Amino acid sequence: MECLSEVEIGPCRNSRFLRPLRLHYTQNGVRKEWDFMKTHDSVSVLIYHPMRDSFVLVKQFRPAFKLIDVFPLAVYACECARQGILPMADAVSMDADPQARVPVQPLPASAGITYELCAGIVDKPGLSLEETAKEEIQEECGYRVPLESLQKITSYRSGVGLTGANHTMFYVEVSDDMHMGTDGGKPEEGELIEVVHLPRKDWQTFVLDECIPKTAGVNFAFMWFQECIASRPQASKYLLSSS
Repeated sequence: MECLSEVEIGPCRNSRFLRPLRLHYTQNGVRKEWDFMKTHDSVSVLIYHPMRDSFVLVKQFRPAFKLIDVFPLAVYACECARQGILPMADAVSMDADPQARVPVQPLPASAGITYELCAGIVDKPGLSLEETAKEEIQEECGYRVPLESLQKITSYRSGVGLTGANHTMFYVEVSDDMHMGTDGGKPEEGELIEVVHLPRKDWQTFVLDECIPKTAGVNFAFMWFQECIASRPQASKYLLSSS
């Protein structure tokens, strides 16, 4: 994950994940316009392992896309921009040669690594949100969970200034015997994922540590867990014994 070289930036056309559009409209008699991205809806899953009393997260490199889990949008590219090492916009405009590439002075890959919930886009016709979440859990974290064990937390609009896509968050509990021995996502789709077990007792330190790159969805999910799962009378004996 840390080996990063030959970093280049070029125009993006015919993306599988997003498409830039401009909305023209009149509001209160004033003509306006707004640029936005058309992208897929998405799902994420808070995974809790009662026997280990830990949350299962994914740690991965985010170059510049896959707008999910409250959107670690352009993590690596934004850090490059913040440090002033991205080329001028004219060099990579939509009118540029689609084969054009502008070299970028690379930062360490750690500049684009985030901790996230297991998540994925809703792009397979015929699959329900629960079925999409189940597939992502197995692909990214290696656990085969029963479909009926997925509990919906909530749905909300994410990236409202950019995409407005619908995001649905689920909760599920796993055990070692559910693990199929394969995880890490799909390398053929550019995914490079490391599964991380975060002890539940460390959740607040993790959330408040600004040096740990994470998505807002992780923070929300942990607080939801404390309010809705850890406090319930029927909480598991493992959870109660460590409280």
